[in-house]
Amino acid sequence: MSQEKAVAGGDDIVDEESASRALSEQQLVRRQKLAKLQAEGRDPFAQLTWNHSHHSADIKRDFEALENKDVSIAGRVMSFRDIGKAAFVDLQDRDGRVQVYLNAEALGDEVYAHIKTWDVGDIVGVEGFVFRTRRGEISVHAKRMVLLTKALEPLPEKFHGLKDPEIRYRRRYLDLVMNPQVMDTFKKRTLIIKAIREYLDSREYIEVDTPILSTIASGAAARPFVTKSNALNLQLYLRIATELYLKRCIVGGMERVYDMGKNFRNEGIDIRHNPEFTMIELYQAYADYKDMMELCENMVAYAAEKATGSAKVMYQGTEIDLSPPWRRLTMVDAVKEYGKLDFGAVKTDAEAQDIAKKHGLEHELKKKLKDCTKGDILNAAFEKYAEEHLIQPTFIMDYPADISPLTKQKPGDPTMTERFEAFIYGRELANAYSELNDPIVQLERFQQQSRERELGDDEAYMFDEDFISSLEVGMPPTGGMGIGVDRLIMFLTDAYSIRDVILFPTMKPV
Repeated sequence: MSQEKAVAGGDDIVDEESASRALSEQQLVRRQKLAKLQAEGRDPFAQLTWNHSHHSADIKRDFEALENKDVSIAGRVMSFRDIGKAAFVDLQDRDGRVQVYLNAEALGDEVYAHIKTWDVGDIVGVEGFVFRTRRGEISVHAKRMVLLTKALEPLPEKFHGLKDPEIRYRRRYLDLVMNPQVMDTFKKRTLIIKAIREYLDSREYIEVDTPILSTIASGAAARPFVTKSNALNLQLYLRIATELYLKRCIVGGMERVYDMGKNFRNEGIDIRHNPEFTMIELYQAYADYKDMMELCENMVAYAAEKATGSAKVMYQGTEIDLSPPWRRLTMVDAVKEYGKLDFGAVKTDAEAQDIAKKHGLEHELKKKLKDCTKGDILNAAFEKYAEEHLIQPTFIMDYPADISPLTKQKPGDPTMTERFEAFIYGRELANAYSELNDPIVQLERFQQQSRERELGDDEAYMFDEDFISSLEVGMPPTGGMGIGVDRLIMFLTDAYSIRDVILFPTMKPV
C-alpha cells in the first residue's frame, strides 16, 4: 500500500503544515487509482454492503473461543507493513484496531499484488481466521480482502497525529479516525446521557418534548437567537430554556417531567460556552430545592459510575469526588469565607453599592452600579471571590430574590430565595429552585424584569402572559433543576474545552 511506503520514503505523508501544498497532489494520485479501478470493473463505491460478524474488541476479548475460527471484519486501513510475499495491516473499526495478516499464498499472487496498490485510509472488508502470531499478537489471517471504499484524501501523518484544534473541531471525522481518545470521549457521552435517562425513568419521570421555536424567549437570563416564520409572518426565538413549558406540564398533572435537548443562547464562545448546547431540565411536584440537591448529587454520581466505573474522577490533574453528600454553603457564607465580606450585616442597597465601589466589583456587575441592588452586588462578590475556590462539588444555596425571578422566597426572609447552584472545579454545573407558584408574585417579578429590559438588560426575562394564566390554574409546590449536560460530560471525560465534548461545535467559517 503506497502510503506505508511513504513512511519510509517520505513522499506520501501529509503533515498539517504542508497539507495545503501536498493534498492536491495526493488527491490527484488517488483519483487516478480510482479511475483505473473503475475501468477494470472494480469500482469500490459500487459495493453495497459487507456482512461482518465481529468487531476488533470482540476478537481480542473472545480470542480463546474464536481461535482458528473464521470471522468477517471491516474497517479502515491505518498502516501496511510489507515484508515481501506477506504483509501486516492495522485495521481500525469503531472499537479500536486489530492486526490482519495477508500473504500471496492464501490470497493468490494477482490478488495480493492488487491489494498492495491500495492506500492507507481505504476501507476494506476481511474474511479469515483468528490466530496469534509468533510475537503473541492476536490477528486475523486473511483469506479474502475486498476494497469497500476508496479514500481520496490521505490521513494526517500517523506519528504526530492530528493536534491542531482548529482542524480537529472543523473536521471531526478526521479527529475521530486519528485520535482514539476522542472516540472514547463520545462513547462516554452516550453512556452519560443514557445513565441520566435511566436514573430519571426509574423514578417515574416522564420525558417530554418542548418547543424549540417560540414567540417568547424566557426561562433564563440569556440573549436569544431571533428568526422568523414566513408562513405566519411572525418573529420567533430559538429556545434558551425549557422551564416554563415544563412547569405547564406540572400544572397539567404530570408531576415528574424532564426534557433533555438543545438550547441556544446568542452569547459569547469560550472553553465553557457554545451557542448550541445540551441541557436537561426536570421538575417534580410536591418537592423543593432540598429534594433537588439530593437528586442532583445522586444522579451525577450514578452517571459517573456508569461512564467511568467510579464516582471519583480526575479532572485536569485534580481528583474530584462526586460521591454524595456534597458540601452545602449559603451564598452569604461563601462570600464571607472567601471574600471576608459579611453581607448578612448589609441592610440597604446604598450600603452594598459602597462595598462594590470599595472592592472594585463593577466588572462583575451586569448593569450600572446606581441601578444595582444588594442582591446584584452580593452575587458579584460571590463571582469574584468564591467561585474559583469551589473545586470539590458544592451546593451554593439561598440566592437573592433580585436575581431569581422564578424562585420561592425563603420563609422569614423575603430578600432571599430557595435556590441553589452546583459548582465543580469553580464552574457552575446545575441551577435549581423551589419553584415560585404564586401567580400574583410571579406577575410582579415579570413586571420588574420588564423594567430591567427597558433599562437595557437584554438578558432579562420576557413577560409570558400565558405562563401566568397557567399558574392561576394552580401549580403544586414544585422543585425544579437544570443541568448543563455538556459540562457534566467535560468533568467525566477530563475535557478542557466544551468543544471537546460536542461533536460539531459552532465555528466561524474560514
